[in-house]
Amino acid sequence: MRKSFYFLLFPLWVSPASVSLAQDAALIQAAKKEGKVVWYTSLAIPSSTAIAHAFRTKYAGVDVEVHRTGSQRVLQRVMQEAGAGIKNADVIHTSDAGHFVLFKDKGMLMKYIPKGAEIFPAGFKDKDGFYFGMRATLSVIAYNPKSVAEKDAPKTWKDLLNPKWKGKMVSAHPGYSGIIMTHVLALVNLYGWEYFRELAKNGLHVVQSANDPAGVVASGERPVGANGAEYFYYKTQKQGNPIKIIYPNEGIPLVVSPVAIAKDAPHPNAAKLFSEYIFAKESQQLLADREGLYTGHPEVTYPADKPKLKDLKLLSVDADELEKKNAEIKKRFVEFFGA
Repeated sequence: MRKSFYFLLFPLWVSPASVSLAQDAALIQAAKKEGKVVWYTSLAIPSSTAIAHAFRTKYAGVDVEVHRTGSQRVLQRVMQEAGAGIKNADVIHTSDAGHFVLFKDKGMLMKYIPKGAEIFPAGFKDKDGFYFGMRATLSVIAYNPKSVAEKDAPKTWKDLLNPKWKGKMVSAHPGYSGIIMTHVLALVNLYGWEYFRELAKNGLHVVQSANDPAGVVASGERPVGANGAEYFYYKTQKQGNPIKIIYPNEGIPLVVSPVAIAKDAPHPNAAKLFSEYIFAKESQQLLADREGLYTGHPEVTYPADKPKLKDLKLLSVDADELEKKNAEIKKRFVEFFGA
């Protein structure tokens, strides 16, 4: 009787860490039973495959099926599949935060808060816990130093309006790229649509992805990038290509790119495990070290030759405004640039 009495008074104590480890183990086993996670992403192929490979290596038995295309095409595919009752995507990632306002409003997202994202700043997370910023990209100016002398290179967004750059610039397209959708809205908020009307007079070569200008600039085909993903310019530069990056003083569009789990994810446990991995310091640091990206993780460090976000003037846009003006931005861009 005494033993029973003491047992009732002093039940076995289980630490929160033990509970967490047990939950992690259960999630891993459940994910392995599902076998894979399907990831719709706008992250560049080298970057998305690097993340997928690292995840597979850590969690053998859980594959990552990567479907990579531009942000606007990811949106189109998700909406078309939803309309047709097709449940294919587990995890969705684009560089247009407005997409996630739309998905959330339509009840298309699963509420799930990865442990790593809990310490992210407010600008990197949905207050209701439906989506979180996996990465932050800057849209910058770049030029080819073999074709343009440093003293002559554009230093500001307004410099790009100079007629001397006519026929010498490349731009990505907001109808394809979420980064450029955000870029356009940020500069419209800064200068109005007249800025783009004037910019179009210089006859820009229009490509699709925000990553595409890097190759065009490096080849010298068009020696100046009027916009583009800073991390991809940086990676291209590190590969030995002739590229110089300009961070305009009047402000640089900051693009926070969210990740969310689809409400009807066919592999929900694998999706949760993949989300946990994406927002853990390990993979956030990989994005910074290997891909040259910024992240919301406060413990991540960056290459010494990249400027710190706190040292730059950043232009942020509201996700709700981005969603509301999506159609107008696409229409105006085609009107001005003819593409």
